[in-house]
Amino acid sequence: MKTNVKLSRIAGFLYLLIVVFGLIAQVFVRDGLVDYANATTTAKNILSSESWYRFGFVSELLMLVCDIGVTTILYILFREYARNLSLLSTLFRFASIIILAITALSHYAALSFLGGATYLTVFTPEQLDALALLSIKLHGSGYNISLLFFGIHLIILGVLMYKTALFPKVLAVLLLIGGLCYEVNSFTWFQFPAFVNTIYPAILLPCSLGELAFALWLLIKGVRTPDLHD
Repeated sequence: MKTNVKLSRIAGFLYLLIVVFGLIAQVFVRDGLVDYANATTTAKNILSSESWYRFGFVSELLMLVCDIGVTTILYILFREYARNLSLLSTLFRFASIIILAITALSHYAALSFLGGATYLTVFTPEQLDALALLSIKLHGSGYNISLLFFGIHLIILGVLMYKTALFPKVLAVLLLIGGLCYEVNSFTWFQFPAFVNTIYPAILLPCSLGELAFALWLLIKGVRTPDLHD
């Protein structure tokens, strides 16, 4: 049991790193440099802060590395209580990680379009700026595909937490709500794009609350003994 407590605290620390690296990549780098309505401005911003833009890409990769650690530890914690459900949860989270790892290439692709390679001289500078912005926008679409799978993972994880006595049931409910919000966000992104700005970013606030609370519980409290009940 002491081993599980140590593992859960490692998972909590890694989960907080996921939050930090994710914020760097999305909020401080992409949202800070990208003007989603102006390709020329975006290109100038990226080229004038190329090292920072590259760090955003590296941060996303580090986030995924930490996520693999969290996913593995969560499986270890739950497998002896609900092996099949724990495996299903793990597979959905790994699917999300793989999709986002491939999607990360579209973040990096913008640098390729703006790098001035000789084989790209067949395109005008304006076309290359547009292609760079397009690749970044495709990153957003890929990210939302990955969140769809991640949302299902959170829903299953919430069920696991509710059925076992390893964590407080309030955390289970928060993760269930967060998972449902991720599903609504992703389906709205693709099916009803006109409404995305209406629900975003408010739709992701419950997700952030649930995951942050879970990460802090893992780090500070660890996992409960299985004979405790709410």
